Amino acid sequence: MMSCGSLTIRCANPTRERSRSLSANPRSPSANPRSLSEDQRSLSEDPRSLSEDPRSLSEERSDESKRPAHEQRRPGGAEPPEARDDSADPTARVRAAASARGLDIELRRRPDAHSLAEAAALMGLQPADIVKTLVVKRHDGGYLYALIPGDRAISWPKLRTVVGVNRLRMPEPELALEATGYARGTIVPIGATNDWPVYADAEIVGRRIAMGAGARGYSLFVQADALIAAYQATVADISQPADA
Repeated sequence: MMSCGSLTIRCANPTRERSRSLSANPRSPSANPRSLSEDQRSLSEDPRSLSEDPRSLSEERSDESKRPAHEQRRPGGAEPPEARDDSADPTARVRAAASARGLDIELRRRPDAHSLAEAAALMGLQPADIVKTLVVKRHDGGYLYALIPGDRAISWPKLRTVVGVNRLRMPEPELALEATGYARGTIVPIGATNDWPVYADAEIVGRRIAMGAGARGYSLFVQADALIAAYQATVADISQPADA
């Protein structure tokens, strides 16, 4: 190889005059001592070719596979699935929301139980300390949360009076999920996808209560008064005895 004029070319004979630049050669391409095929050498002869690159593509892929999973690159620069998946901690959303509101909560694994009384006994609580979060649908399409002690039931006439509407109802499970982001049985205002108004029955005031934790198999413990303050809940008599 040698430099001839403006191009670097391989000359048939480096001592002969025909090693001049192609741009200065008056002869036709057919008379050029270097054919087009010679001029366009394969990448394997190019000093910048991949074969001469100190790191081939196969080596790069091999190195990439040795990286920890959370550091490996994804197509389009997308985040690794691990960075977006919080399934390892199903209560992560509740924890984050409680922290943002300054709420001191405790999360525990919920023991298997066949009744409210059995669940309360296993957790060292009274049935009234286990509070149900009921998501209620308004006639205008909105929702609200009603916090009811476990040993009592919601009183629809009382709740309608407090809210100031004529119609309220329990939504279908799929609507409850859409409105809160939680499946029925795990619903809690903390970390829900919508901050619907919260109505707390007066019976829970002053208690340390257990609630759903946004994930099956867990219970959330919190001071009711702190929860009421954090969500500016309306406190009223909105319940009745469970057997009424």
